[in-house]
Amino acid sequence: MAQTTISVRMDEDLKRDFDSVCDDLGLSMTTAIILLAKKMTREKRLPFEVSIDPFYSASNLNALAASIEQMRQGRTVTKTLEELETMADE
Repeated sequence: MAQTTISVRMDEDLKRDFDSVCDDLGLSMTTAIILLAKKMTREKRLPFEVSIDPFYSASNLNALAASIEQMRQGRTVTKTLEELETMADE
């Protein structure tokens, strides 16, 4: 079977961490990428869930902006642990 080469650009820290995990698993990065390609080709899908980090949700960004504005105005923002847990559940 003919071979081909692909080139992937990624952050240097990500590459180092990826290489470390692959090494821990006894794989090369090339083998890990081939495993991903084979699984995606066979299943016709990403083999893992892709989701958006809730940190970047509109409601959270709005709350962060409001807190920053309060800090800029010199007002201290305080919350009890119970209030923070309630916010986390929303």
